[in-house]
Amino acid sequence: MSEQAADQQPQQQFQLQRIYLKDLSYEAPKTPLLFKEQWKPEVNLEVNNTADEVEQDIYEVILKVTVTVKNGENTAFIVEVAQAGLFLLTGVEGLQKEGVLKGVCANILFPYAREAVSDVVARGTFPQFLLQPINFEAAFAENLRKQQEGAAETAPTH
Repeated sequence: MSEQAADQQPQQQFQLQRIYLKDLSYEAPKTPLLFKEQWKPEVNLEVNNTADEVEQDIYEVILKVTVTVKNGENTAFIVEVAQAGLFLLTGVEGLQKEGVLKGVCANILFPYAREAVSDVVARGTFPQFLLQPINFEAAFAENLRKQQEGAAETAPTH
């Protein structure tokens, strides 16, 4: 490849600019009565993320984690964390770009969201609560594979 052709290739760049807590909500509606009950928690975890370009090549990625824990029929607590980050991303397009924003960036943000959830649950004096690690890059790849399989199954054949 000639030097001129190499110069025309967009340079790929990825850089973390800032990590911040965008939103935090905690509810423990049945306390203090719940503290008298035997602790047998049932956990429901919802995780999603979004990415928006806030200025040229700067993306805000928001990882939203909602944890609902029930003890029997009663809701013990609900924690919602929106952990956000600003990321510089240039020279990457299409699925690769989406993979970076939904996979790599979410992997960077998750430990901060995990810590926020654990901290607020501890402040509620509930037993220690740690979210298990999630590999967002693998999850993105798996979702993409399923979408492609679904598209292949519904594609018309001639």
